[in-house]
Amino acid sequence: MRGTRIFGIVVAMLAGATLVAAAKPWRPGKAAAWYREQPWLVGSNYIPANAINQLEMWQADTFDAQRIDTELGWAESIGMNTMRVFLHDLLWQQDAEGFRKRLDAFLTIADKHHIRPLLVLFDSCWDPNPQLGKQREPKPGVHNSGWLQSPGARALDDPAQYPRLEAWVKGVVGAFANDQRILGWDVWNEPDNTNAGSYTDPPDKMQRVLVLLPRVFAWARSVHPKQPLTSGVWNGEWSSPGKLSPMEKIQLDNSDVVSFHSYEPADEFERRVKSLTHYRRPILCTEYMARPRGSTFEGILPVAKKYKVGAINWGFVQGRTQTYLPWDSWQHPYVEHPPEVWFHDIFYPDGKPYRAEEVDFIRGIAAKP
Repeated sequence: MRGTRIFGIVVAMLAGATLVAAAKPWRPGKAAAWYREQPWLVGSNYIPANAINQLEMWQADTFDAQRIDTELGWAESIGMNTMRVFLHDLLWQQDAEGFRKRLDAFLTIADKHHIRPLLVLFDSCWDPNPQLGKQREPKPGVHNSGWLQSPGARALDDPAQYPRLEAWVKGVVGAFANDQRILGWDVWNEPDNTNAGSYTDPPDKMQRVLVLLPRVFAWARSVHPKQPLTSGVWNGEWSSPGKLSPMEKIQLDNSDVVSFHSYEPADEFERRVKSLTHYRRPILCTEYMARPRGSTFEGILPVAKKYKVGAINWGFVQGRTQTYLPWDSWQHPYVEHPPEVWFHDIFYPDGKPYRAEEVDFIRGIAAKP
């Protein structure tokens, strides 16, 4: 069995090398021209309040267009013009045509509210064992207790499933490759995240993602999307190529536009932005905002606007993901009392702002030229 797995990885690496050789990212000039056509991008990582994870958001039995319409109306009302939205490979396996129609319906709703989403194809964070069907209830007092990795550990561990993953990437990107309602494709969220302190990942997870990630870029690029591709770096030093990890090098070498995550205060956020400018590509921050850590709208958005860096905070509405709770709730669940300060999120489920002054600030800075 071990020999079969090694052989599968070697075959995947060879095939991946051929794909990558044939697929090149946008030239910096093309990326810059694309970015000049965009407004200053401001938004949130979005999932409706009544969904615990990507499957509950998108499966036919729980897809809630009315709820999404209401919540994206709140986003429009405070000046947001983009949302980062996670998809899942199992949705294509379950019902490709049905999922395509639901995604089209979502894009119609978003377009109604003048929001162009950044769509995420794969994700290395949280539960490595996703299952279709009815999703479990949230763990009391725990941050993001039902979020799912994509692909899950079983698929990642089995090169025989890679053709299915290829069909997913080519299928969904190909179906919407010319759709102006989509801002771009985030091909893999935090591919080198090993979920320490929450779940136990397979010991060779990193090696497998290193093989698969360049192939995912190549699969997406092979269907010629008009939208840019990216994958955000999040945990390292990016000021020079020699300081990059192997995963970060793949991410930055293959991205049409650079993206990154930062949950640190404004001075560190600005340092990270400056460390990425030498790539000569547009920069998007696709995750920020953790109030107790000093990452706030009032601190980050002025810096992002100064450098015309897109700013997409985590999360939008308090709900079944429970991301208003801090990360340390995995070790110390907040079952007897709420946190003193919300970690993420902007609105209560009824549309009331958590902090009215924050909403006013976002609306004001987004509206200024």
